[in-house]
Amino acid sequence: MSGVDLTLLRPLWLLGLPALVLFGWWLFARRGGLGDWPKASDPALLRAMAALGRVDKGASRAPLLALLGALGLILVGLAGPAIERRDTLSFRNLDAAIFVVDASASVTEDARWPQMLTMGRFGLAALGTRPGALIVYAGDAYVAMDLTLDHLQLGQTLSLIGPETVPDPGSRPERGLRMAVDLLAEAEVLAGDVVLLSDGAGLGTASLRAAGAIAARGARLSLIALETPTAAFETHAAAGQGRVFTLDETDALADWVSAKARTRLERQDYPLLFWQDLGRYLLLLALIPMLLLFRKARP
Repeated sequence: MSGVDLTLLRPLWLLGLPALVLFGWWLFARRGGLGDWPKASDPALLRAMAALGRVDKGASRAPLLALLGALGLILVGLAGPAIERRDTLSFRNLDAAIFVVDASASVTEDARWPQMLTMGRFGLAALGTRPGALIVYAGDAYVAMDLTLDHLQLGQTLSLIGPETVPDPGSRPERGLRMAVDLLAEAEVLAGDVVLLSDGAGLGTASLRAAGAIAARGARLSLIALETPTAAFETHAAAGQGRVFTLDETDALADWVSAKARTRLERQDYPLLFWQDLGRYLLLLALIPMLLLFRKARP
């Protein structure tokens, strides 16, 4: 109604509410305000105390209501009502993205290379508060830019990649992917993305093992194909638990790198990165009705 997203972090605590209702009904059903005193006390003594005005048969139920109200608030508080942290920044490098770019001549001199760069820039622009990194490779691999939140600089560095960027001839994607694995490990990334921009040259057994290593770290390997994706692209995406993108799927890539990592972090028991638990405030609120239990009776 107000646009505020509300969820329960520990909803099983609400199962205690029906039991509390039954407990309250049992208390209210007990005889008068004396509870079990007629059973526990001598009847003559109780009559004498009543004659002296020491027994109030019409005792207020306010303390009982206060107790039940406090217990109800405690149960709801323990259930963890939470609102979404809409402006929360990423927590360290928990959901980083690493772009691994084939800078060999067969890619950078291709007529579709500007489209490949556009895909990469779309992916970087969609990172939001996620840190990103850039790795380039040809016959060897190099870290062009380490993990950073400066996405503008990442995009500028990506735009400068050309045939002379990597002096080593060849195409060794497994070296770039292994370097990405090392970055994920060093940054202790929990839900990362590795995006490989390639024409498919060099994809083989070694790169497939690197794709499995990326998935083993809880990250995903996705591939952007310069040409029509081959079976090798699909195989690597399956091993890396990612997907394959073509040069005309800029929106799909942007959605992939922006929306999916959060879901995986929540599934890995990190919901408080995105939700603010309000239960503690309800526990404090429960103290108010409990104060009625300590109210001094009038003489």
